Order: sequence, then C-alpha cells, then structure tokens
Amino acid sequence: MGISSINDVKEIVNAIEENIKKVIIGKDETIKMVMAAMISGGHILLEDVPGSGKTMLAKALAKSIDGEFKRIQMTPDLLPADITGINFFNMKTSEFQFVEGPVFSNILIADEINRATPKTQAGLLEAMEERQVTVDGKTYQLNSPFIVIATENPIDTQGVFPLPEAQIDRFAVKLSMSYPNHQAMIDIMKTHMSGDVLGELVPVADTKDIIEAVSIVKNIRITDELIEYVVNIIEKTREDDRIILGISQRGGLALISVARGLAAMAGREYVLPDDIKKAAPYVCVHRIILKNSERIKENAEYEVMEQIIGSAAVPTEEF
Repeated sequence: MGISSINDVKEIVNAIEENIKKVIIGKDETIKMVMAAMISGGHILLEDVPGSGKTMLAKALAKSIDGEFKRIQMTPDLLPADITGINFFNMKTSEFQFVEGPVFSNILIADEINRATPKTQAGLLEAMEERQVTVDGKTYQLNSPFIVIATENPIDTQGVFPLPEAQIDRFAVKLSMSYPNHQAMIDIMKTHMSGDVLGELVPVADTKDIIEAVSIVKNIRITDELIEYVVNIIEKTREDDRIILGISQRGGLALISVARGLAAMAGREYVLPDDIKKAAPYVCVHRIILKNSERIKENAEYEVMEQIIGSAAVPTEEF
C-alpha cells in the first residue's frame, strides 16, 4: 500500500492501531500516542510495573509494520559494543570485519533500559539522535525507519541507573501502561489464556509505509501563532518556581512533531491547539525536573504540567 496523502496516513495508522488492540486490550490512548510518536519519527519510553504489557506492546507494533525488530535485555554487564556492533579480525581474510549490533534494525526494543550502566545507555545517544553509529572512527548509517522503544520499571531501586537528562530528552514521548480496569482484565485473561496471540499477529503495513507517512507528517501546516503557543508553554516551564530544569528546544520541536502526528491521525493537514494540548503531557512531563519539595507528591510532574498548559494563552485564530 502506497502512502501519498493525509487520508492514507490516517487509514494505515488506524489499521496498525486495530492490529495492536488484538493483543493490547484497554489501552487505546497509549496505543494512539505510540502511533503519533512513530509517524512523527520519535522514540518512545514506556514506564510501568512488570507484567503490564510494555514489551508486548513494542513487539506488537514491530510485527504490525513488518519491520526488522530486535530486542535487548539491558543488564549491568551489557557493553556499548553489544548494542552498536564490533570490528573483529577475520583470520581467513586477514582484515577487520564489522559485525552489526542489534541497533541495526527498524524497531529496537530496549527492555529495562535503566538496568544498563550509564556508559551503555550513552551508546544509544548517537543512534537515537542522528540515526547513525560510529565504531572505531567509522560511521555507519542505520536502517530507516529506526525507532527505539525503551521500557523501564519505575519501582526498582536496586541495580538500576536512572536515565540522564541528555538521554531522556531523546525520547519524544513517555507513556505509562497502568493497570487495566476490571472488564479489561477479564478480556485480557480470556484473550491470552487461549494461546500465543502475539504469534498470530500478521503485518498490516510495511516499513516503506512508515517512511512515507513520516515524510507527509513533517509537512503538516502549523501556523506562527501555534509555534508561539508552543514556545510559551516551553518558557513557562523554565520560569516556574517549582521546576529546576525546564524544557529544551528539542522538547519544543518534539511537541510540534507529535502534534503534527495527531493531526495526521485525525485526517487533517494542519495542526490545531487541541493537538498541542493533547500531546504536551506525554512530550513534556519527562523533560522537567521538579524541586525536591515538589517531587514527594504523587504525579506531581503531571499536575504541574497541566497547570502550565492551562495557564498558556491559546491562539484564537480561525483554523
């Protein structure tokens, strides 16, 4: 299926969403934001307790787009070369030969990323930002599309290394699976107790579709007034007394990109203020650092961001 218009993007995204919902039940909003991040070319951080379906969601997405996906179980003994690849000396040819690491894939699932050491976490930085890796002075381009879906368990305190700000800023969105409601739990049990549902999933798109969709989403119109609206939100995070680290320019660009993704999913060729409002919590919350006195409150970051978004003047231009 070729992607040549916004309507095509909407159709292919809907097909992928419905496919994922066959294995991930009761998490429609999370799936929607995963799709918005993907078609805007962003990386995704999934944070929640073990067994909530984080890895299952990542695998379902990879299978749905028929891309090459690889999974790394991040552990303290993992080295950067285990991710990027190594040069080894081939005795037969008497030459060094590059062996690609798992980063050479379309979707890289980094399970429990906060269990890897900071040195290994840093091995992903160049790949996530520039879609390339440099090994022994030589640069290798990664596949297209290339999306990192990282998972982490927020309740672990032993043997974990919190992601540094420089790396967490590379993730377009941070999503939480959370516990499903009562009926969704029943549906999950009935669905997954009958067999390997994920193994029965078939692709509904391919990597070329995603590349074309990303290209179209980049050209979705956003007015100067809405760009200023985004800047106002970003600047308010830097001025708020409760926040010691506000959002960077990269965060502002990510907010615009994801808002464009949401517009495309709605079949529009232009961004609305509501797209920015919807994307902002998922794009911004993991990019701010609150003062210690504020962090003790549960979901404090979300409350602060909601207040900041609510206080920013919304453009009233006719869209």
